[in-house]
This record gives sequence, structure tokens and C-alpha cells, in this order.
Amino acid sequence: PDKVSNPASERRLSALEIQHFRRTGRKIAMITAYDYPTAKHAENAGFDIILVGDSLGMVILGYDTTQPVTMDDMLHHCKAARRGAPSRYIVGDMPFGSYESGPDEALKNAFRLVKEAGVDAVKLEGGKPRIGTVRKLVESGISVMGHVGLTPQGVSVLGGFRAQGRTAVKARAILDDALSLQEAGAFAVVLECVPSIVAKSVTDALQIPVIGIGAGPHTSGQVLVYHDLLGVMHHPHHQKHVPSFCKQYAHLGSDIHRALCEYRDEVRDSHFPTEKEFSPYKMSAEEEDKFLKMLSVDEKTRKDESVQIVKKLIEADEYEVAKLY
Repeated sequence: PDKVSNPASERRLSALEIQHFRRTGRKIAMITAYDYPTAKHAENAGFDIILVGDSLGMVILGYDTTQPVTMDDMLHHCKAARRGAPSRYIVGDMPFGSYESGPDEALKNAFRLVKEAGVDAVKLEGGKPRIGTVRKLVESGISVMGHVGLTPQGVSVLGGFRAQGRTAVKARAILDDALSLQEAGAFAVVLECVPSIVAKSVTDALQIPVIGIGAGPHTSGQVLVYHDLLGVMHHPHHQKHVPSFCKQYAHLGSDIHRALCEYRDEVRDSHFPTEKEFSPYKMSAEEEDKFLKMLSVDEKTRKDESVQIVKKLIEADEYEVAKLY
């Protein structure tokens, strides 16, 4: 499990190979990544697919939803992820507002993600209302991953980040949406936050991969958010958004917090760095002697100037003058 892959020796998967995994029953492992280091970690771990998700709005940019994320945001992060994981199949999310107005606008923005950021496919949310857009993109040479169930970009309409498909009618609608995406040419579908029985029914009905997130064990593969599964959430903003379906394989947030506090304290207490440790750059004794002699030439002048500078700084700080610190 700790084996690190050799990215240079691996060939990037294709959409057809990923579909082949579904037919042979080989589970597909997908993870989000948002920049060079997270993508490099994902590549070294040998994930099949990296999703540069618009979830970056919540885990990277600090928004409460994914809706504020822009095309420029996605391009910036997709480019960084591609540099970090040149051997991985990368899917870039199309952000809210970049495809809803119609197929032509969607195609223009999808082209940018492929041409400028180097993604292998784009992902967009929604079922039947997106069929024309999906078909247009696929016919134009762009691989598309669909996304049904909980669609976070539609949080305003859904009334929050709520599980979907919990009634028979809603479950059937999700199945029909997924089938429509398959018919339109999507190479795979993400299915988010639905009961396990619904996810199994959708997976059994489709001949393309169904990647689950909060959808139980019966899908063709799984995806989780990088920060969620690693426990990078010591900060209350992250804790607020951790989904209940996410297993945490580490608790890096606590380790990060402890390390940062330790560093802060060592700096304030003059324990880091010391002359013996972490001060590697030295002068020869001869050069050190020359340097000290140079300093002695104008030492008094510099001290007098320093006194005047300190005086000006204090006079400019009314809080220090009034002893309010």
C-alpha cells in the first residue's frame, strides 16, 4: 500500500481504458487535486483519475459553496495539477456559469480547459437538461464526465448539501438522468450522495463507469476530496464541510497545527535556529576578521544614525508614545 509509482514509466490512461475497467470489474480510484503538490502526491500514489474539482472553492479558496469559482480559477488550478501529474488522466470541472447558457458557451469554455490547461476531459453537473451540451462537446472531440445525484453547483435550488434520491420518484429520475448522459456520449458519470440501492441500480443500468461519492460500495469506482480523506481540517471552516460519508485516512490538520505552533513558539523563545543547528552558512576565519574590521570603520556613525531612526519611529507611533501597547 505504501508503494510509490514511477510516473516516468507509466502511460496515461484513456477514456476507453477507463470504460474497459468497468466492463472487467476493476474498481476505478479517483481523487481530487488542486495544485502541483497535491497532484504530484496523487500521481505517485497511482490514482487512475485526478479530478480538479470546483470543490477547490471550498477547500482552497474558503468559499461556503462552489458557486463563486470562475473559469480563471479552474484554468489556474488545472494547469498546476497537470504540471504535477503529467502521467495521470485529469478531469477538470466546468464551474458554475460556464456551461448553463447553452452548448456554444460550454464548448468555448471546455476548449479552454483542454487547450490551455491540458485536461483530458471535463465534468459538468446535471442530467437531461445538459444532454444537448454533452452531445455538442463529445461531437467536438471533448471527453465528458457527467455528474448526477447531489449537484453542488445547484445548492441554491436543492436547499443545501442534501442527499438525493431518497424517494422512489427521485431515484428513478436520477437513473433516467444518468442513462441520458450515457446516450449523449459521456464516458463516465459521478453519482453523489444517494442511497446505496439507487447507486447499485444506476451502476447496473449503465455500461459506462459510475464513480460514487457518498453512494455506497456498488459503483464502478470511488472519488473523495483530497483534504477530506487526509483530515486537513483542523480549521473550523473545513470541519464545517466534512461530509459524513468520508473516511479519514489521516489527520494531517492536527499535525499541521501542532507543527506550526511549535515553530511559532521556538521563534519567539529564540530556540530556532541555533548557531550549532540550522545555521549552515559560514565564513572563513580570515573573511570574518576582514568583515569585523570593515564594520569598525563607521561603527560610531551608524550607531548615531540608528538612535535618530529609532526616535523617529517611536514619535510616528502614537500608541507607543501614549503607552497603549
